[in-house]
Amino acid sequence: MGKKKKKEYAIEIVNKRATFEFHFIETFEAGIMLTGTEVKSVRRSQVSLKDAYCIFQGEELYVRNLYIKEYEFATHYNHEPRRMRKLLLKRGELKKLHRRVKERGFTIVPYRMYVNERGLVKLEIALAQGKKVYDKRESLREKDQKRDLERMKKWQ
Repeated sequence: MGKKKKKEYAIEIVNKRATFEFHFIETFEAGIMLTGTEVKSVRRSQVSLKDAYCIFQGEELYVRNLYIKEYEFATHYNHEPRRMRKLLLKRGELKKLHRRVKERGFTIVPYRMYVNERGLVKLEIALAQGKKVYDKRESLREKDQKRDLERMKKWQ
């Protein structure tokens, strides 16, 4: 059994800060309800996941504060850049996430947005737990060691 090869997508926006701030427990692939101008902006990679977070309203999951730049060639039918957008998941996944979020210390973080091979915009969300300060220092130390190793390999 080999390692799973990570799929490469033409358009992929990643929230790198999320891996530094949180321990990922489990990840899910969710569809996202977008308007036409939003899809066009996503295809131009004019998206920021930096401040985005997920919340439940009733039994539905929404992503808030996800920034999708207004499409510059649109008419008066343009979208709001930071509006609330509904995420599309299976009912079982939603119930599982809802149960875990009620527990203390768990949150849902949007990690990665991409356009899949069928041309649909997907959002990878992660059930996550916040890191402590010492965990963050450990992450920085590992990153520095990895960078130093790469430099050593480059010069040899």
